Amino acid sequence: MTGAEEHVLLHVDGRAAHITLNRPKAINALTHAMVRRIDEALTAWEHDPAVRTVVITGAGERGLCAGGDIRAVHDDA
Repeated sequence: MTGAEEHVLLHVDGRAAHITLNRPKAINALTHAMVRRIDEALTAWEHDPAVRTVVITGAGERGLCAGGDIRAVHDDA
C-alpha cells in the first residue's frame, strides 16, 4: 500500500461512500498525495449512481483534520 492508500481509506457501504483520513498522529493533516486520492474517489463517486452520499471521518480521537501538512507539501515540491 502506498502512503496515500494507507492514509486515505475508501469504501462503499450501501449508498454511502466513506473516506477516512488515517494519519491520527498528525491529526489527519492532508498531504498532496492524500488530496489527489480524495479527488479521484470523489470524481468516481460523482458518476456512480449507486452512491448518494459521502461521509468523511478522521481516524483517532484528536480531530477530523488539522489542515495541510506543510512539511509534506514542502517535501513534495
